[in-house]
Amino acid sequence: MKIYFYGLGLFATLFCLSVSAADLDRSAVQQQLAKADSSHPAQLRRKDLTGLDLSGLDFKNADLWGADLRNADFSNSDLSGLNLDLTVMSKINLSGANLSNTSIFGVHMGGANLSNANLTGSRFIANLDRSNLSHADLSHANWGVDMKNQPMGLMRVSLNNVNLSGANLSDANLNRALMRHANLSGSVLKNTVLFGVDLSGADLTGADLSGADLSESKLEGTNFTGANLAGTRFGTIKDKAALKGLESGKNFGAAIFD
Repeated sequence: MKIYFYGLGLFATLFCLSVSAADLDRSAVQQQLAKADSSHPAQLRRKDLTGLDLSGLDFKNADLWGADLRNADFSNSDLSGLNLDLTVMSKINLSGANLSNTSIFGVHMGGANLSNANLTGSRFIANLDRSNLSHADLSHANWGVDMKNQPMGLMRVSLNNVNLSGANLSDANLNRALMRHANLSGSVLKNTVLFGVDLSGADLTGADLSGADLSESKLEGTNFTGANLAGTRFGTIKDKAALKGLESGKNFGAAIFD
């Protein structure tokens, strides 16, 4: 039995991961997937799949809850709609993968590669610090804090030092997320909920923030040079000059300051 401790912002997840006696290779996983359907999913729950090349496979009918997926390659695989809560996913490769409507809760994903991934409608409460999400699609994703369900303290997604350049976060909910020094250059954040987010030192150059809600967010050192600020809600900002490039942003006159 292995015990893992992972911190997620202000809370820690403790769980026991039981690993089956036999390790699986790609061929064995493919055999299970081939026999699986929605009523009888491939039983990969709590399996040790560390370091495996599982790229390009269809996992829609698989149970991967609690599996050990460290350093595994799931690039261009389909994991849409799955419950991946309490899996171990540090340094996993999910580039180009389909994770639409997928749930990932209580997971450490530091250093993961999610570039060009489909994350639409997904629900993440995880630590993704230093991960690559460049050009990923997070539209309509719900990665924000649920203030009605906080039995362990404030549980939130951590995106410090992540690469979200060119990503689509339109209509996503990221309220109270940690995004210190995140690279959001050229990203699309139309109508994105960024209420109470820590964006200290973040790069938003050239981003489209039209209609986004930045009320009560921490914006010390945040760079808005060339960003589209049409209808962007900032709340009360005492010293606008402290925000880099704010007044030179596009449509600055249409930004909303309360």
